[in-house]
Amino acid sequence: QKGQNKEQNRPANYLRKMSATSEMTCLDSKGEDALLYLANGSSPIPCKNFGAPRSISGEVVFNTGMVGYPEALTDPSYRGQILVLTYPLIGNYGVPDESIQDEHGLPLYFESKEIHIAGLVDY
Repeated sequence: QKGQNKEQNRPANYLRKMSATSEMTCLDSKGEDALLYLANGSSPIPCKNFGAPRSISGEVVFNTGMVGYPEALTDPSYRGQILVLTYPLIGNYGVPDESIQDEHGLPLYFESKEIHIAGLVDY
């Protein structure tokens, strides 16, 4: 099957995530230990929790953009999904002022007035 490792029956994204994590073990990770379970029954992915300490469920989707994470977090099309941001510099430039508006009076850097995702994975 396309995108599958036939020997382990896991999605290719899972394998990339695990190999990238193992290379970054020297980083000082803050937060409580957490696990990401995938519906395909593969082993849980160890991670760190930040934000509200609660369990959530949702479809895991990827955003590979280099900029625009405030727009992604507030995009209604991601409602109820677990969003994976794959660019390593997410959050380094802060969050724009929500009072900045376009020529139509809509927020310039946000898609709506609230965060719609169920969870966030910062890769």
